[in-house]
Amino acid sequence: MKAVQRGEIMLFNYSDHANNNLDLNLYTCGREVCSKNHSYGPAIRSGYMIHYIIRGKGIYTVKGITYSLTKGDAFLIEPNTLIYYEADKEDPWEYSWIGFNGVKAMEYISRSNISINHPVFHCQSDNRFFKTIDSMIQISSLESNKDLLLTSKLYEFLYLLNKVYPNNNQNSEVKQQKYIEEALLFIEQNYAASITIQDVAKHISIDRSYLHRLFRKYVKKSPQIYLLNLRMEKASILLKRTNYKIGVIARSVGYRDVLLFTRTYKKYNNMTPSQFRKKHKE
Repeated sequence: MKAVQRGEIMLFNYSDHANNNLDLNLYTCGREVCSKNHSYGPAIRSGYMIHYIIRGKGIYTVKGITYSLTKGDAFLIEPNTLIYYEADKEDPWEYSWIGFNGVKAMEYISRSNISINHPVFHCQSDNRFFKTIDSMIQISSLESNKDLLLTSKLYEFLYLLNKVYPNNNQNSEVKQQKYIEEALLFIEQNYAASITIQDVAKHISIDRSYLHRLFRKYVKKSPQIYLLNLRMEKASILLKRTNYKIGVIARSVGYRDVLLFTRTYKKYNNMTPSQFRKKHKE
């Protein structure tokens, strides 16, 4: 982070375009006390940006609409969209900002009702937005491993945005696909922990029967079969590539009972784990 003195303007600006996290990456954040009529644009930005007005006034123009903004307001800038903003000539604003991108950035923003068609939101009564941005600005001055904390704070900010300003108009198809993505990720990360399908449904807060219907629709198999296939495939990899005992492999794919694992594996693969290992070792 660098502080730059420009007359009466104090600018704190952190910028990092290394894109450490492909899903979501904070590439800039900062805080600026603007001079009278200080402006930016007309121009476009390469990533998403959110400005939070700490004090003062100004205007923001996007898609031919000009919004008059004051303390506690915030505005969204979307990538590759022509925008213009300007500080008031009598009471120029001070604002903080964050800029972020990544392959998941659009999806995370779309979970809220903040968009290019509704780019302005008010959060004066909820200073958690300001505190989270301010935390990112402070963290940006760290010398090492700051990307980990910055990314966590960015996720926290987007969680807060989606909680306070949820998009209740998401179509059912998008919601269903999101449920499936969350379910598949949970299974991939926890198949070794003796999870059940009820655990999966509870994790994404839907009914087990509804989860079953979604799997049939999008994965073309039941969640039970999907989990079984994953465990057996992971077990086969361990049998081929390691010399771990069968009991170790059983526990590593979610089976505490070695005999149950052996019976299940034989039913799935037409041979016992030991027979499979011998065949592939030879």
